[in-house]
Amino acid sequence: MLTAADYPCPIGILHAEFDGDVLCTLILSTPAESRIPDTPAAIALGHALDRYFAGDAHAFADIAIRMRGTPFQIKVWNALRGIPHGQVRTYGEIAAVIGQPGASRAVGGACSKNRLLLIVPCHRVVSSGGGLGGFEYGADIKQQLLRLESAKIG
Repeated sequence: MLTAADYPCPIGILHAEFDGDVLCTLILSTPAESRIPDTPAAIALGHALDRYFAGDAHAFADIAIRMRGTPFQIKVWNALRGIPHGQVRTYGEIAAVIGQPGASRAVGGACSKNRLLLIVPCHRVVSSGGGLGGFEYGADIKQQLLRLESAKIG
């Protein structure tokens, strides 16, 4: 059964979609109508988000997720999940981790398709030149998340 919930947080409104107890989507959005978390999975995500924004590096450890994408995207997203809280990696470093050292641009493309914001931390991927790089929700939100996690770039 598909359900949805919305969560106000320091970066805006996060919209979540669940398939039963499994989180399938977590994106920044402006909902047309507020959906209150009322399933056990939605309530658990709300608590995890509260912990994340309070600085808990392991807030999402118990959240069941389902990544939907191509095999390449899923490989990239799994590599992103390995970036420790408070650290960053470059697109090139992620490409090397997945065994495709020349695929920096493709890694950036996979990051832009990520539908599990925060849980698959694409905001922790930066440019090799020391800049922020791209981010689906803009540089200000990316910088805010990195600052929250105390990640140093450059």
